[in-house]
Amino acid sequence: MKFRYQARNKGGELQVGFVDAPDRGTATNILTSHGLYILSMVSGEEAHWYDSIVTFFRRVKTTDLMIFTRQFSTLLGAKVPLGDALKNLHRQTNNKVLQEVVFELYSDIDAGLALSQALERQKGVFSDFYINMVRSAEVTGRVEEVMGFLADYLEKEVHLVSRVRNALIYPIVVIVLFIGVAFLLLAVVLPQIEPIFKESNVAIPLFTRILLATGVFLKQWWIFVVLFVGLLLALLFNYLGTKEGRAVADDVRMRLPFFRKLFERLYVARFAESLSVLIKGGVPIVQSIEIAGHTIDNVLYQEVLHEVAEEVRRGELLSRALEKQEHFFPPLVGQMVGVGETTGRLDELLDRISRFYSSQVDDVVSNLVELIQPALILGIGVLSGLLFASILLPLYNLVQTF
Repeated sequence: MKFRYQARNKGGELQVGFVDAPDRGTATNILTSHGLYILSMVSGEEAHWYDSIVTFFRRVKTTDLMIFTRQFSTLLGAKVPLGDALKNLHRQTNNKVLQEVVFELYSDIDAGLALSQALERQKGVFSDFYINMVRSAEVTGRVEEVMGFLADYLEKEVHLVSRVRNALIYPIVVIVLFIGVAFLLLAVVLPQIEPIFKESNVAIPLFTRILLATGVFLKQWWIFVVLFVGLLLALLFNYLGTKEGRAVADDVRMRLPFFRKLFERLYVARFAESLSVLIKGGVPIVQSIEIAGHTIDNVLYQEVLHEVAEEVRRGELLSRALEKQEHFFPPLVGQMVGVGETTGRLDELLDRISRFYSSQVDDVVSNLVELIQPALILGIGVLSGLLFASILLPLYNLVQTF
């Protein structure tokens, strides 16, 4: 197999290339034996159309991964040997896919691989950030502390996602019901009463005529409409899975007026928290910035942080490099990082930045939860009123003729 990698040598220079190896673990061993610090590694082989389907059914929920990481951290904190900890977790894990993954982790470690190398072979479950954090902890001897941080990190992510999901459940149910009722009215009810309007020569409003034409079309061609929408969604999701598609989606996400503040604060908090832990772990600043960039699920921020890392490698202060990216990082971030650089407490200031912006994310999410339900219900109410008015007005005109 061929793997494409990004790595840095001992001098901090970025290297990109391909390595041939029978599996990911062997490829990792080859690169590390040459003194390279791996930033990312992906399969260089052509993907098959069914890979996404297989990945979907073999996915591990973030909640299950968070529980696994918390239990793992607790066992390591109790000084349980690594192999014994994984054996215990294998017996306790309820998720069958994760249970199989834990068994493979134990087998790889028993065969002599490091924990980060074993995690590297399970990239469908563990993210690049997760793997790189464990790899840095192995270098500094702080695996227990980093596993605790990863458990806290996943717990915050699960909490944030669950709050937004719970806020959206009721509006989504209402929207689905509205779409179902609207489809029945357009495809079943309106085509039945259209002849009555034509025979009575009743004046039909423009909006009603549009709905009548739509209903006739759906009644005759609904199967093709469903197939077309399904194909369109499949093409859209396939495009969003490409690098270009992710970049376009991330750019659109950052242009939305209300959500831009939410994502910006979320990304800044995630970056500051990750960078703080990496610096505490003794990882060089340039590599820490690169790794922290992988914690942000946004291509634009990853590219910006890559530029920041290159500037720092050339001798620029991190605070000044961040201040140049004012479109992505608020001025406060650069100022506080500058204070940390001056006082020699950069990790502490980054931790404060993370807490500050995390609290702001909580405030924005709370406002979002309070506003999204009434806004959606109001919109659906207006659409429902227009839909029923388009039917009732012609009926009222018809009654007036008698």
